[in-house]
Amino acid sequence: MNDVPPGAESPAVGFRSDQLDGFRIGVTSDRRSADLIDALKRRGATVLHAPTLTMADRVNDDPILADTRTMIDARPDVLLATTSYGIRRWFEVADAGGLGDDLLTALADTTILVRGPKARGGIRAAGLNDTGMSDQETTASLVTKTLADFPEPKTVAIQLHGYTDEHQLDRLRAAGHRVLTVAPYRWLSPDTSDARVERLIEAIAGQQLDAVTFTSAPAVDALFSTAEALGRLSEVAEGFRSAVLAAAVGPVTASPLITLGIPVIQPDRFRLGALIKLVCDELETNRVVRLTTQHGELELRGAVLLVDGTRVVLPPTSLSILRTLIAGRGDVISRPILAAATPALLDDHALEVAFSRLRQTLQRPGLIETVIKRGYRLSI
Repeated sequence: MNDVPPGAESPAVGFRSDQLDGFRIGVTSDRRSADLIDALKRRGATVLHAPTLTMADRVNDDPILADTRTMIDARPDVLLATTSYGIRRWFEVADAGGLGDDLLTALADTTILVRGPKARGGIRAAGLNDTGMSDQETTASLVTKTLADFPEPKTVAIQLHGYTDEHQLDRLRAAGHRVLTVAPYRWLSPDTSDARVERLIEAIAGQQLDAVTFTSAPAVDALFSTAEALGRLSEVAEGFRSAVLAAAVGPVTASPLITLGIPVIQPDRFRLGALIKLVCDELETNRVVRLTTQHGELELRGAVLLVDGTRVVLPPTSLSILRTLIAGRGDVISRPILAAATPALLDDHALEVAFSRLRQTLQRPGLIETVIKRGYRLSI
């Protein structure tokens, strides 16, 4: 399930307009993606937005109203609230269907537990009060708290949030609880006519991004399922393992990445603002490459190269070549290795053309040396 509930607010993050200059970041979230994209762009990043799942209100509210009537009749002993948006939408639909007052009355004596502070805000906005919060702000920890607080069978209602974690519902049922659910919204796979996810997969596989952010586990699953369907799963996984930073908002979101053996960073606080700060800090601290050469100081920031302070934006092929040469630290890199490092496997002629263009872009004669019959190296 999600680590960040839809509608969650972000704390303030320190701002510097050049903080992410040169870095290219993929954003996979749908709801509130504008906030994340704006924060990254204002710090200088280039952003590729490709929502791997989209959140949709139910076209027909009848199922929500039917579930609401069931809860009104049952007067549940316990209500588990998971997201602020889900609670707000549930009560809006109930009000529009003439069930708002009955729902409030039915929940008046219900023990309400919330997954996190945003869900708490949704409950209080509805005119109700909770009695406790999960310690890890996850659905699993919320269910664990419920099982600990209520060892005897109860009627437990749970507001679902888009992607149903059946395992957590089964845990409640196995303990003898009667489980009632309501799903005010749901996650949808991207439209097949939307090519953005395919472009994201291409960019990750070609190591043309510096980082990709994830705010829900279903979004991670959807990305890798699509990559598998396109026959590019191994390339995408390798892209993350070698060059593309995976950044998750919390442990639930990080879990499917870790399962695939992909290194992932995550903030201590499961908030969007904390994720933004962590990405900024990680890219600035560990993803800026500096090298002293005989022809000036090089600083590579994503797709931007600074040569003695002169800023150059490198296209994908030139960037891949230069990144490989910098990693060699003056050692000779063979033609096959350089060709294999580019987004498209280049033959000898294409590689020579690529080097010619890179040298013209750098405007530093002698910075890249050709070693006859061996390959190329940087003059350091």
